Amino acid sequence: MTKWLILQTAALIVGFIIDCFVGDPYCIPHPVIGIGKWISFFDKKLRRGNSNPKDVSRGVITVILVAAISTIIPALVLLLAWFVHPILYFVINSIMCWQILAARQLLKEGRKVQKALEKGDTEGARYAVSMIVGRDTAVLDEKGITRAAVETVAENASDGVIAPLIWMIFFGAVGGFFYKSINTMDSMLGYKNEKYLYFGRAAAKTDDFVNFIPARISGILMVITAPMVRLDSRNAWKIFRRDRYKHASPNSAQTESACAGALGLRLAGDAVYGGVIHKKEYIGDAAREIEPKDITRAGRLMYAASIFTLLIGIILRILVILCL
Repeated sequence: MTKWLILQTAALIVGFIIDCFVGDPYCIPHPVIGIGKWISFFDKKLRRGNSNPKDVSRGVITVILVAAISTIIPALVLLLAWFVHPILYFVINSIMCWQILAARQLLKEGRKVQKALEKGDTEGARYAVSMIVGRDTAVLDEKGITRAAVETVAENASDGVIAPLIWMIFFGAVGGFFYKSINTMDSMLGYKNEKYLYFGRAAAKTDDFVNFIPARISGILMVITAPMVRLDSRNAWKIFRRDRYKHASPNSAQTESACAGALGLRLAGDAVYGGVIHKKEYIGDAAREIEPKDITRAGRLMYAASIFTLLIGIILRILVILCL
């Protein structure tokens, strides 16, 4: 048991380090693509049509099947690797932990937007931000583009990095894959539109549930680590407490509010999706004008909170190992 925990902890550390330096190379197949294919398969097979109330139960079945497949397969792979040799288990576990995290890729995509803006290439920036946000980007000016990129980095600091880290700290890479399957289903099915209003409801509610605690921990950790990257921790706490529920999702504004406060920016507000304006409350106060460099600043805050999360996880694992 002790050897297994040590190898699992080491794999988590190695996976985190690889993600920080390598990210997600486009030439390597990503497991989320496989999860996405399963989601698409059950979407086609089980969803009856648009706005069909009977699709609620079929959406529940989809969540159960995709989560089970996404969890059982990596569990069996790791179990087989353990019986072959502990070193093989460590190597495969490290790769799995690496592929579950998305810190480097998130910052890389955000920097594409920043570089285009700094060059004065508004169209290039608009295209780059369209790759990482779901809103209509054609209507965004330079400040709107920057704001959208900062919001995405802030929100995905939890979804893409800290939340999966927390799940892996407690449940290993298998827990990370379970979380990733739920999060991917929400991103593909969890829309309140005619197509997925009923079928995607289970995916959206399950994602809210599995993210409830991690999102709040993520926001608090961003407040705590703000001074480490020369940002305003006091204001981050103020805005976090005031604005963390100013979103349709119970979780999305947790990190967005902390980031807005740390940067001294006003984020969110109305956005256009599918040609329709969606009214949203503002998050944060406009202590200053937003600028392209805020994308990198948000990324640094994400990294600081993520590293702090990992350190806490390592300490917890060490305590468990010492108690065995």
